[in-house]
Amino acid sequence: MTLDERIKNQLEEFPLILYMKGTPDFPQCGFSAKVCGILKASNKRFAFVNILEDHELREGLKTFSNWPTFPQLYVNGELVGGSDIIEQLFESGELTTFLDSVQEN
Repeated sequence: MTLDERIKNQLEEFPLILYMKGTPDFPQCGFSAKVCGILKASNKRFAFVNILEDHELREGLKTFSNWPTFPQLYVNGELVGGSDIIEQLFESGELTTFLDSVQEN
């Protein structure tokens, strides 16, 4: 399985997935902690991948998404953005629209 196939499989399996540094219980950077806090406040279940544990995935995801930084939040297979975008969407109330569109498997 290629790396792109692996990423696509994760995006299909998990309608709300956060690629982050660390875990929701132990984030390894402030930006990942911020997005986790926002998602926890939304009361939506989300999957996560600790990109610090997989160098190939960390580098490949930057190319796949054309987004150079982490965290990266995907909703229904589409990149929503990183920490700054998620925070702006949360503050404006628009994040609720994205999260309400999650198609639970």
